[in-house]
Amino acid sequence: MPDTPLMRELSVAEQRYQAVLAVISDGETVTDVAARFGVRRQSVHEWLARFEAGGLENLADRSHRPAGCRHQMRAGVEVAVVEMRRAHPGWGPRRITFELDRAGFSPLPSESAVYRALGRLGLIDPGARRPRDRRWRRWERGDPMELWQMETVGGFVLADGTRAKALSGVDDHSRFCVSAFLMLRESSGRVCEGLALAMRTYGVPVEILTDNSSRRRQRGSERLAQTQARHEHGPGQLR
Repeated sequence: MPDTPLMRELSVAEQRYQAVLAVISDGETVTDVAARFGVRRQSVHEWLARFEAGGLENLADRSHRPAGCRHQMRAGVEVAVVEMRRAHPGWGPRRITFELDRAGFSPLPSESAVYRALGRLGLIDPGARRPRDRRWRRWERGDPMELWQMETVGGFVLADGTRAKALSGVDDHSRFCVSAFLMLRESSGRVCEGLALAMRTYGVPVEILTDNSSRRRQRGSERLAQTQARHEHGPGQLR
């Protein structure tokens, strides 16, 4: 019959007991006993102390499992997670974490901790998660200079405290910045000036896409500047 874990554990305890008796009853030295049993002298000293403190039972192997884990979710929090999930089956870890925060739970568990708890309790099926769509790709034009994306953005504070706006522009394919033209006031003339500067520097794109919030007259002036530059310089390429 193969040895059971209990038999092996008792065998270990008995061997240690024999080592302890060799020192206590037979008068052998700790060094000799350690050499005979193939252990360190510190181990024999430890067995002697454990036997003196608790007898034979205290010589058995002790569990190395920690008494607690600071990352383990508290029982009260886990109960709240279960109740929320059962009451609202559509709530995922993000929503449950948000509701725990609203309810004042502290320390607040992370979304990943809530997810692990739901999986451990069988409230979610990790294999049922929607796979990421591998066919996704960033929308962009195929070549440089096919399309510029332009818009006017504000909130730039100059050294003297003056606030300025900028005519920003990027090439849709390369994401290269073609314009960062600062202007104190947004006007058709200044926008046209910034756009013409960008086209004189990098060439004329095939198309320009502006923000939907841009003014109609601004879009008209951009088209006018593009047409004028096309006649003057012809189509170009990014340098």
